[in-house]
Amino acid sequence: MHIVHDSLAGTLESSDAVVRVSPLPTLEVTVVSTVEAQFGVQIRAVVAETLDALAVESGRVVVEDKGALDCTLRARVQAAVARACDESLDWSAL
Repeated sequence: MHIVHDSLAGTLESSDAVVRVSPLPTLEVTVVSTVEAQFGVQIRAVVAETLDALAVESGRVVVEDKGALDCTLRARVQAAVARACDESLDWSAL
C-alpha cells in the first residue's frame, strides 16, 4: 500500500494508542509508550507485522501507546493506513 495522505487513528486514553501515518519515501516507525520497558519489543513486533500484512513499504508511522492490547494496536495501525491510502484494503488478508 502506498501512503499518500496524513492520517490518525485512536486516542490518548488509557489502554489505547494513537497512530499517526504520513507519506515518506522510506519506512520510518517510531514508538513511544508508557509501558516501553515491559512491552516495547512486543509493541514494535505487532506494528511491524501489521504493516507487513498491509504491504506498507514506505511512510512515517508514529505510535503513541498508553498500554493498548495487541488487538487494539493492530486495529489502530490498520485504520490509520486505510485512511492514508487511496487503495481499498483486502480485509480478508488481515
